[in-house]
Amino acid sequence: MIARQKNTQFYKIGEVSEITALSIDTLRYYEKIGLLNNINRTSSGVRLYSEQNLSCIRFIQRAKTMNFSLDEISSLLQMRENPGHAKNNVRELTKTKLIEVEAQLKTLNTLQKELTLLINLCSGSKDGCPIIEEITPK
Repeated sequence: MIARQKNTQFYKIGEVSEITALSIDTLRYYEKIGLLNNINRTSSGVRLYSEQNLSCIRFIQRAKTMNFSLDEISSLLQMRENPGHAKNNVRELTKTKLIEVEAQLKTLNTLQKELTLLINLCSGSKDGCPIIEEITPK
């Protein structure tokens, strides 16, 4: 950690990588595509991340766990600048994400039932393997 200004802490990319459990390549990629802005640099080009940058990274990580794409996260970050004004847009984006998640859950529930059935068929089968037979294209 580097302190450049009074009460302001800056972290090198390796430290940020350890703190956030993100790879250095991921951090560089997020900066390259514009998810991370305003990264300070030393005169020799070493990146210095502020607490505000860390907050943004944590926001990105949380949004990713909620299954938002990087493009959607980019929009959310822009909306984060003025949340009161963007409330309706955030709600609509989140509704769309919920619909996608519900569809994924439905697909996963169907898959769970199919796999359970195959396991049961396999347990009761004396000849061949129903699982392999079901997976094999006809």
